[in-house]
Amino acid sequence: MEQALLRWIGDLLSIRSEVFAALGLGLSLVVTVHVLLRKREVGGAIGWIGLAWLSPVFGAGLYALFGVNRVTRRAHRLRIRPTQTAGSAVSPDDDLTPPPLPEAFRPLDHAVRQITRLPLRPGNAVTLFRNGDAAYPVMLATIAAARTSVALSSYIFRDDATGRAFCDALAAAQARGVAVRVIIDGIGGGYFLPGITRRLHRAGVPVGRFMHSALPWRMPFLNMRSHKKLLIVDGRTAFTGGLNIADGNRVAEAPPHPIRDTHFRLDGPVVDQLTAAFASDWIFVTGEDLAGEAWFPSLVPAGSIPARVVTSGPDADLRKIELVILQAVACATRSIRLSTPYFLPNEILTSALCLAANRGIRVDVIIPKVSDHRFVDWATRAHVDPLLRNGVRIWLDAPPFDHSKLLVVDGTWCFIGSANWDMRSFRLNFEVNVELYDPRLAAELDAVMRAKMEVRLTREHLAARALPVRLRDAGVRLALPYL
Repeated sequence: MEQALLRWIGDLLSIRSEVFAALGLGLSLVVTVHVLLRKREVGGAIGWIGLAWLSPVFGAGLYALFGVNRVTRRAHRLRIRPTQTAGSAVSPDDDLTPPPLPEAFRPLDHAVRQITRLPLRPGNAVTLFRNGDAAYPVMLATIAAARTSVALSSYIFRDDATGRAFCDALAAAQARGVAVRVIIDGIGGGYFLPGITRRLHRAGVPVGRFMHSALPWRMPFLNMRSHKKLLIVDGRTAFTGGLNIADGNRVAEAPPHPIRDTHFRLDGPVVDQLTAAFASDWIFVTGEDLAGEAWFPSLVPAGSIPARVVTSGPDADLRKIELVILQAVACATRSIRLSTPYFLPNEILTSALCLAANRGIRVDVIIPKVSDHRFVDWATRAHVDPLLRNGVRIWLDAPPFDHSKLLVVDGTWCFIGSANWDMRSFRLNFEVNVELYDPRLAAELDAVMRAKMEVRLTREHLAARALPVRLRDAGVRLALPYL
């Protein structure tokens, strides 16, 4: 009896082993087929396939969580409307009057037009603000003067004194008959129902949370973040840049964790492209289509600056900001200067900057000496040696942390907005940037960046790190696609 029982248990274990072996084989095959059909990068494809065959269950689980691009798939299923449908789109074959640009910048304009399918809009005015101390009062005053519509999108919208001031201004506009729409990112704004969302709901302000879901298979916390910072009033005046809505951005008031930043006011024809970017997100979040004179009025020139919006996201706008930056770097003839809070470019962008430096272009990269994410700092230190080896100058900006995202090429072409220089901003986040051709604005941005060029990061500094530190930094760098 005892021997029969042991034999029965042995047969059962053998059957279970065969079942698990078959399951592992099936999972490995499924992952392999999906990788071969979906993954463009050879190194990543080989890594996923190897992991799936070495550890089928664990590897397949990791691939399901981190390897499947739910962003593109879900975006197409939900039919996100591309920003180019909102009235300002152009065909690359359209016979438009050439923009008023110096001859040297015509190829760049042509390339960006091909990427975005949007025209370069002349006749804009731009005002630069440093930190929330300068930007917030003007933004609040503009909301207070709104007559027809207010659209606001923010990655972070704190329920603090600053957030409540914006909430009160939005609620007052709503109460006097202005159409108000607010988008807050489902992660940056707080995963669980944040206080500012409840406050806006109580005030009757329509608010949508971008890609917020507790369902694990949708995995909004791994990707699909709206990193845009937009305020558009009456469809005529827009604010954009890197500034979130929080007390920490009021640097002059000495908050516990101050965050410096740069924000911009834009007036003129380019505002309708920014409104279209917001409207695209709003229809995605709520299903409501924003149209009509309240949102898209007829715009007249407000200045002399040519400008164009570049959106990027895991939908119809995939990689557009990254491609525009690549074009600008390739077209540079004298100088490239950029400031970013997080600097983890992929190999293509790294090579482009190295090649620019090799052909005699002065390339300056300004990053924080200490950012608000230490693991990003660690990964950056392990990532930049090829740039330093090829003559790119990297500068460490002393605290407090600066969240600005600025790029100036050849003292004329400016690129501002929400996108960081990392794979998350270029491939996963929904971002909005604006390109502008203006030497005066370029000089302003250069002055901001020159003030931050304090200490150079050198290969000697990197080599002086202790071995455990170098191993830590190199290990964190392996998570580059997800930082």
